[in-house]
Amino acid sequence: MIESLLSFSQASGIYAFMNSTWGWPIAESIHFLGLCLLIGTVGVFDLRMLGVAKGIAYVDLHALVPFGVSGYFLNVITGIMFVTTAPDQYLYNPAFQTKLCFMLFAGVNMLVFYSTTSEAVKGTGATMSVPVRAQIIGAISLLCWCGVIVGGRLITYFRPPYHWCFWC
Repeated sequence: MIESLLSFSQASGIYAFMNSTWGWPIAESIHFLGLCLLIGTVGVFDLRMLGVAKGIAYVDLHALVPFGVSGYFLNVITGIMFVTTAPDQYLYNPAFQTKLCFMLFAGVNMLVFYSTTSEAVKGTGATMSVPVRAQIIGAISLLCWCGVIVGGRLITYFRPPYHWCFWC
């Protein structure tokens, strides 16, 4: 797996870019901007579902979704750049594995929201509270994204011994 990721990184030019003087700092900066867009959107929406900032209509907040999606894709692209450039530092890293688990939980939570609750939330007036299910989903979302952030920050503090890998 490591060899395949490194081969992809080298063949695509990602490896050369990331190992240039400004490659890693540029990718990190874009990753952080993407995180700001994503968390700025998801966080505001989730906090609103938890009762913060009553008076803001959910329909208006939904207009922010394209910014959150753009931020997510910026993070996916730069995340792939990080992982393919130094796969041994990510694949075996418990902080990275934890980050991916929280991302998975956040994604499943989002699917549950859009398949079961989003219509009820859209129909809620600006000064009204959302159903309890939506509040629970919002709380889970906030916790998951906080876990993603913490896991991402801890990646640099775990230079992993390879026995930490759950699937190796």
